[in-house]
Amino acid sequence: MRKLFKDYEVRQYVVQVIFSVTFAFSCTMFELIIFEILGVLNSSSRYFHWKLNLCVILLILIFMVPFYIGYFVVSNIRLLHRQKLLFACVVWLTFMYFFWKLGDPFPILSPKHGILSIEQLISRVGVIGVTLMALLSGFGAVNCPYTYMSYFLRNVTDADILALERRLLQTMDMIVSKKKRIAVAHRTMFQRGEVHNRPTGFWGMIKSVTTSVPGSENLSLIQQEVDALEELSRQLFLETADLHATKERIEYSKTFQGKYFNFLGYFFSIYCVWKIFMATINIVFDRVGKTDPVTRGIEITVNYLGIQFDVKFWSQHISFILVGIIIVTSIRGLLITLTKFFYAISSSKSSNVIVLLLAQIMGMYFVSSVLLIRMSMPPEYRTIITEVLGELQFNFYHRWFDVIFLVSALSSILFLYLAHKQAPEKHMAL
Repeated sequence: MRKLFKDYEVRQYVVQVIFSVTFAFSCTMFELIIFEILGVLNSSSRYFHWKLNLCVILLILIFMVPFYIGYFVVSNIRLLHRQKLLFACVVWLTFMYFFWKLGDPFPILSPKHGILSIEQLISRVGVIGVTLMALLSGFGAVNCPYTYMSYFLRNVTDADILALERRLLQTMDMIVSKKKRIAVAHRTMFQRGEVHNRPTGFWGMIKSVTTSVPGSENLSLIQQEVDALEELSRQLFLETADLHATKERIEYSKTFQGKYFNFLGYFFSIYCVWKIFMATINIVFDRVGKTDPVTRGIEITVNYLGIQFDVKFWSQHISFILVGIIIVTSIRGLLITLTKFFYAISSSKSSNVIVLLLAQIMGMYFVSSVLLIRMSMPPEYRTIITEVLGELQFNFYHRWFDVIFLVSALSSILFLYLAHKQAPEKHMAL
């Protein structure tokens, strides 16, 4: 809590507990995946802990977090303060209605399951979480090479920065000058007694607009000019900060670490193209992999080289390493994204609600990660996970991920292309 939300104190103890418990149980699911691969604990013990873990995290995500979000939102509205418990229940019931209706258009589970079965809840949480994962993955696959590669950096010189800073200072001087004129005019009007003797009401306002005192300033016109200049100064300031950041990135790209990340950018560009291509193939041909990628890759290599190789033994160890990397990068990437998001929109009043929203997103993200990581594991390690999750339509989640990933990646490419194209034009206009 101190690391993530150090700028805004989260005073409510229940919010801290909910966020911490959600994060703990989310990480425990990944820990249980590692246990499945390594064979730690008895299979019945692992099954029990899977069931317990899923029940607790579903209880938090579907009942506790939405209720407390509604409670703290209502608490910030003065008109509803006396009946905040009642309105919090109304907000939670509204959430439950839309949450339940979410499952109607999707073929996510077998119709034989009851209303309150664990499959009903996981299937709906999985749709939201997989959608979130695909959106983040699609944007990340495009934004990562765009951020790391020096090819996309526009050329910025010290002369460009100085010219823009000089323009910003001139704008600030004009704002100060015009505000001084307004202050002098107000003082002159006050000395003449025009402030106290000014007529009130609608007709008085019309008269003050249509008539002017000889020698006095047109204050409304000057104020409009000040507003326009302040807006221009904000744009100039943001553009100046952007130029400084770009200049720092250019200097950083010349270092050894910058060249390393530039190389990673080219690697991720190839990965992005391959991922978009494979997602398109999967959608067009309605294809879902039957074999985990590690085992499949080892089998292709062994058959191509024609060597003796224990595929089962090495697939276990390589799967362990691969899943570990996926888990660590998923947790790290999500926490970094959530922290940036929190810093961008949080305030002293909204911090409790924002932290609960982040807990909700984090829990759904990790539950859906288990649904998708399952396909990266060899079949013998999927057994307990499949039994715990129930008769879900796992193929649907992978197809849905491909569709949302493709839409997100293509939209991100279009957005970044337009932003990169308009940046020089905006600089020239300013």
